[in-house]
Amino acid sequence: MASLSRINTSPMARWWRNVDRVTLICVGILIGFGYILMLAASPAVAVRIGASRDMFIFKQVCFLLLAAGIVVGTSLLSVRAVKLLAAVGFVLGIMATALTLVHGIEIKGARRWIALPMMSVQPSEFLKPCFAVVTAWLLTERQTRRYFPGMLISLGLFGVVLLLLKSQPDIGMLSVITTVFITQLFVDGLSLFLVAGGVGCMIAAFIGAYAVFPHVRSRVERFLHPEVGDHYQIDTALRAFGNGGLLGRGPGEGRVKDLLPDAHADFVFAVAGEEFGMIVCLFIIGVFAVIVIRALLKLLRENDPFIVVATTGLVTGFGLQAFVNMGSTLHLIPTKGMTLPFISYGGSSAMSVALTIGMVLALTRTRVNTADSQFGQSTPAFLNRRSRP
Repeated sequence: MASLSRINTSPMARWWRNVDRVTLICVGILIGFGYILMLAASPAVAVRIGASRDMFIFKQVCFLLLAAGIVVGTSLLSVRAVKLLAAVGFVLGIMATALTLVHGIEIKGARRWIALPMMSVQPSEFLKPCFAVVTAWLLTERQTRRYFPGMLISLGLFGVVLLLLKSQPDIGMLSVITTVFITQLFVDGLSLFLVAGGVGCMIAAFIGAYAVFPHVRSRVERFLHPEVGDHYQIDTALRAFGNGGLLGRGPGEGRVKDLLPDAHADFVFAVAGEEFGMIVCLFIIGVFAVIVIRALLKLLRENDPFIVVATTGLVTGFGLQAFVNMGSTLHLIPTKGMTLPFISYGGSSAMSVALTIGMVLALTRTRVNTADSQFGQSTPAFLNRRSRP
């Protein structure tokens, strides 16, 4: 890396010296597993639906290459540019998500996708990172503008997101965004009493979703009462983990990909367990954990409240998405169609997660001075436990 030595002051050299290279390596590892598992799982799925064996592989290669470019490109941005990108992305995401209710593709009773050439886009995927950054900006703006109604505006934006996602419906995505928002409110200094109230509202909303939406009720009942209903996908996934054992059956030797319709997407972790074994699965979990923990540890030395709140929201959404996918595959939680970041098939998911990690890298880059920071050397928000109404 002689060309990127400390005497080199080019933008790329400064970026390489200041970016979190461990997180970059972890992202590269996940993308590598994405290629490997797509080679293992997707041909059988493609043949089963009458498509070319290489269709999913070709598409995912393009998606992951684009995702890698988004990670690097976004990580080059300044804090100000991240805010602007999130604001524009949030507005476009809201408009596109609203468009799905009118012209969206209906799959299994939900309108979440917009048809484009070569792929379908799920606009709500891009709401997750953009919402986290925009709400962090609004919440922390109150520290420089005393009477700025950042909390009220954030609640209003959350209400719009809630209404759109409930109308699709997409309860899983709404749950993730709600958890991100409540976590950000807590880190920003909201009292524990009000945070507990928010959690109570989430529980009430889950009960309401159980009562109103048949597909939610079906998934919960199948989780709570394994002896009732169709458990084919979960039973098959669990058998795959058992067949894989410690070291796996070997690349290409798995059978779960021939049996599950979503082996390349929602249940790709089961393919990893059967073909590569428990050790590789634990390694994948460890890579996700390293990304989340490193980002949070960096915030312990951060003085900009916006960076603290925004990064916390971003890594909460990222980690929660990974947990939901792996937890539902292992039958630890009710099943939910959520992709495993960088590994499951899906263009919208890959690019959305890439945007998330790119923003995290941009916000947590080492900065020699505070010129790029709006707040300078203020007290970290998560250490300032003042209660706010």
